[in-house]
Amino acid sequence: MYDILIKQMRDEVTRLGAQELRTAAEVDEVLPNAKGVTLVVVNSTCGCAAGASRPALAKALQHSVSPDRIVTVFAGQDKEATARAREFFTDQPPSSPSFAFMRDSKFVHMIHRYQIEGHTADQVAATLTNTFEKLCGAEAKQAV
Repeated sequence: MYDILIKQMRDEVTRLGAQELRTAAEVDEVLPNAKGVTLVVVNSTCGCAAGASRPALAKALQHSVSPDRIVTVFAGQDKEATARAREFFTDQPPSSPSFAFMRDSKFVHMIHRYQIEGHTADQVAATLTNTFEKLCGAEAKQAV
């Protein structure tokens, strides 16, 4: 039963177009070489992932501006992949669920669990879309 639930939690993110990174080697293939803006979704089994972060991601990705690439690691499930991904999030404490943004393989922004937990999916989606605008919108692309 637990495996079925984990699969459903994974599928919620991959159905949205995220590439799942399940090993440290997969993280090393993708993150150091990613061009443009990459959103790293740190998935989790917790209630705030189910009630806010995954639904917020689905809503936010309907926005006209979005990252160039979305990848995901699963905290507590794919421990080595998650640990390796977190090494790229410069000076950030571990946080799950969370959203990390990278531009041309360099960490630029993080939305931590404390910014998700206790918030509605709509509130978290608004935070995500505001971040999309700042990092991926026309002004951001001109500045790069």
